[in-house]
Amino acid sequence: MHDTLVLADTDLRALAEARVLLERPSLAARLSSFVGSPLEKGMARLPASWRERIGGLAHDALMKAMDAAAKTLQPTAQPASPRLHKLLGSVSGAGGGAFGVAGLTVEIPLSTVLIMRSILDIARGEGEDIGGTQARLAALEVFALGGNASGDDAAEAGYYAVRAALATTVSEAARHFAQKGLSGEGAPALARLITMVAARYKVQLTQKAAGMLVPGIGAAAGATINLMFMDHFQSVSRGHFTVRRLERRYGEAAVRAAWQTLGR
Repeated sequence: MHDTLVLADTDLRALAEARVLLERPSLAARLSSFVGSPLEKGMARLPASWRERIGGLAHDALMKAMDAAAKTLQPTAQPASPRLHKLLGSVSGAGGGAFGVAGLTVEIPLSTVLIMRSILDIARGEGEDIGGTQARLAALEVFALGGNASGDDAAEAGYYAVRAALATTVSEAARHFAQKGLSGEGAPALARLITMVAARYKVQLTQKAAGMLVPGIGAAAGATINLMFMDHFQSVSRGHFTVRRLERRYGEAAVRAAWQTLGR
């Protein structure tokens, strides 16, 4: 039985590294450290109407990014190229920093496609078939991960808690694709999944926008913030797809048991 298997030492080390990546300090904390002041200062410069608009931009960007990003990658396995995606992401961020709030309408869709492409690139490097349904849905999950809260809320935002919250909708979307192919048209389960993911992705986008709007932040700092944003999702991706690779080998129950043991 899969769930009775014990992870080999090398795989246990890989899981430990994945756990570190998935439980690293929040994006908000790292952005605040970079800009040298709390993100609230930038948040105060972000109009309430734009905070709502970011939610819509996040939803639309995710809807388009999954297919758009996959079409630019070969499905055959090859090493990931994180540096290339960081470079492209920092260039798109320079525009966001230079044009402030107005630049978000262009910067968010572009950076989301680049992030999705990097996520799929990392997934492919971990043995995923990025031409198939499961890998693409798992890539979408990444946008909802890595946003751990602090204090009493941490358990509710943990890696396995988020995966569990998305599991039913992910399964429904996978069934739809199995019957009707990868087209998202007429896929209510996919629409629900994207809505759920976008709600969490919006929080991180808003944090990034607030970082760019802290007084004194310009194009160069905007590029650095986008590089940090890309690095955040690349780290989450490496952790997530390492866990999935180990689950394919040992089974979900065995990997989760090992994860819990590492936390003791």
